[in-house]
Amino acid sequence: MAIAWALVVALLLAHNAYLWIGKRIAPETDILALLPVQERDPVLQASFTHMVDAAQQRLVILVGAPDWDDAKRAADAYSAVLARHADLFVSTPLDEQTQNDWLALFQQHRLPLVSAAQEAQLRQENSAFWRDAALSQLYSPFGGPKLGAWQDDPFGLFGGWVQERAQETPVRPRDGHLFVADSERQYALLPMTLKLPAFSLGAQETVLPLLAQAEAAARKAVPGVEIISAGVILHAAAASSQAAREVSTIGLGSLAGIILLTWLTFRSVKPISLILLSIGIGCLGSLSVCWLLFGKVHLMTLVFGASLIGVAQDYGIYFLCNRLGADPALDSRTLLRRLLPSLSLTLLAAVIGYMGLALTPFPGLRHMAVFSALGLVFAWLTVVFWFPALIGGGTLKSGALVKRYGAARAYWPQLRANRATLVCGVVFLVFAGMGIARLGVNDDIRLLQTPPAHLIRDQIKLSKLLDAPTPVQFYLVRADSAEQVLQREEALKQRLLPLIAQQHLSGVQAMSNWVPSQQAQTQRRALLDTAILQPGAALDLLAQSVDEGPAWAGKVRAELLQAGAPLTIDDFLQVPASEPWRHLWLGKVEGGYASIVALRGMQYAAIALLAQAGDGLPGVQWVDKVAEISSVLGRYRVYMGAVVLGAYLVVFGLLLPRYRRRTWRVLAPTALASVAALALLGYLGQPLQLFHVLALMLLLGVGVDYGIFMQEHPDRRNHTPWLAVGLSAANTLLSFGLLALSKTAALQAFGLTMLMGTTLVWLLSPCFAGADNRSAADAAGEI
Repeated sequence: MAIAWALVVALLLAHNAYLWIGKRIAPETDILALLPVQERDPVLQASFTHMVDAAQQRLVILVGAPDWDDAKRAADAYSAVLARHADLFVSTPLDEQTQNDWLALFQQHRLPLVSAAQEAQLRQENSAFWRDAALSQLYSPFGGPKLGAWQDDPFGLFGGWVQERAQETPVRPRDGHLFVADSERQYALLPMTLKLPAFSLGAQETVLPLLAQAEAAARKAVPGVEIISAGVILHAAAASSQAAREVSTIGLGSLAGIILLTWLTFRSVKPISLILLSIGIGCLGSLSVCWLLFGKVHLMTLVFGASLIGVAQDYGIYFLCNRLGADPALDSRTLLRRLLPSLSLTLLAAVIGYMGLALTPFPGLRHMAVFSALGLVFAWLTVVFWFPALIGGGTLKSGALVKRYGAARAYWPQLRANRATLVCGVVFLVFAGMGIARLGVNDDIRLLQTPPAHLIRDQIKLSKLLDAPTPVQFYLVRADSAEQVLQREEALKQRLLPLIAQQHLSGVQAMSNWVPSQQAQTQRRALLDTAILQPGAALDLLAQSVDEGPAWAGKVRAELLQAGAPLTIDDFLQVPASEPWRHLWLGKVEGGYASIVALRGMQYAAIALLAQAGDGLPGVQWVDKVAEISSVLGRYRVYMGAVVLGAYLVVFGLLLPRYRRRTWRVLAPTALASVAALALLGYLGQPLQLFHVLALMLLLGVGVDYGIFMQEHPDRRNHTPWLAVGLSAANTLLSFGLLALSKTAALQAFGLTMLMGTTLVWLLSPCFAGADNRSAADAAGEI
């Protein structure tokens, strides 16, 4: 078996070399890949993905200064650096030709394109009103926006529609730049699209130094200029950098701790080498198998997998500690046969703990669970197949630390049916009851967001300046046809008008803003015919007022009618003007057509009102991804709590045949530590989250090991199990405890719970070891 395992390890080494040397493996950094997938409604999931993908490749830079000329000069310096890298960035020049191209399609269909206010006037005002409006357009320099010759749009209807569209953003063209301002500064806006995937590590390593170089050039051109940057790639790069730091901190920290503790225990390089060998093979095996199973490995999986080091060493330490205290004449293979039942139970309990994570709807957690469980299996097999041959016969050395630590067990309190135990039990119940009573619950996904403060600050300021909508709260509109989708959008917008008037939001972004439904265009065309185009209406009155005859009116009428063909969604989507809004149109989807109505300037206090606004409108659904994911977290927190209780019953059943009446002693330390950890969270003011419960699941798998070690050797004069528990717990604290230092909130919550729980299991396990001088194996043999 040792030779067969050597062949397996050789294959693992070859496969890892193939992945890493050939650069075929690139850890995924997309944080969204860790979130649950909406499996029941693929259209709903597609709408969210559509919104996120639209923003993923965008990079927005604001260059601001109190003086507009300074802002322009700094923006030009910034752009000059990036212009040399056209292979990385796409930016559209803002010139007169670009603006003309943008308007061309709408001018061809301008007749039915009128603003909401003008449509109301068409219903209410007579022909004389429109004649006077046209004369105002002709003679007043401030009569409204003029796009082309006056006779192309004498009543200012198309100009009014364009002006209404312009209100969807505060950004304006100015001196060949995009301009936006607040009360303190004027900003040049530099929107760009990345050609490389934002979550690619290679893209991040290439783009971020260029952005830093461009920023330095802008500051050199105008000292004191303000640079505001926002983009998914900035958050992805920050997450990648943070994860890389944590992999090194957690992985190297726990590894250094294991080496130091193993040296202090055995005073020899050989045990250290064996422990590192089992851990290394565990990591190689889990990485290879996860890659074969999933085709990718997330960077957060590697961060969490770094904590695997603190658990995978348990099996090797247990064997080495027993070798340390064994009879020198006892053969290592014989020793392994004696230890194999308890080693098998410890592996099974740990794998059950990790597999509890795989029951969640989070793909990232499933990968972490499989990665860690496989690592334990590979490390366990290494101990079983290789350690007896590699360690040989004889005894291992130990230092003074081992003797002093081992002697401490004799002074450890033991559980007895006496008054002291009763008092301790009452104190524990009061402590736990008061702590858990203080324990709140908060499943808000936003608590798990930990991007750098400067990125949050820039994102908030940019969103306010640009009045940008949020990609996680919107309306999903569905229907059997594209026309029906547009009609339902228009009905929804009417519902939202009171909320806009009450300033609960500043406006909406919808495809029907740009392409009204055919029904709306037909109705507007009828209004135009009545008020303006028909004989004797406003156009004829206008011709008389400007001393033009019927021929002139007929010519203008013909030109307007020529631009009266309805605008279609397909026409709009084919022109560059639609690019900023294409993410709003899902088009043909499963069961029909769908679109998105996004909200600008939304006040979070109004979410309940917005959720009710679409009630009763067929095909309109309010989507709040934040609330949805938070609801999933809450639901699975309760679900996993039940799974933890079920896991205790399963592990109890697995242990019962071997430990019989002593089985409860194996599980009691872990159970009490879990309750105490929950109480401590209450005293610390930490609201209970799913990741605290997941840590309790894993604590079961880790803590049962200590109970098994102690019950295998209940004699207090035997220091071997106490030494194994101490080393294992210390190393687990180094690995999982270091997760409490993580900047990733989910891992921090996980690590804090494991830190408290593991410490408590360590301290409690000797109390439940019992005073029986027989070993559990002997007792089982008698039975």
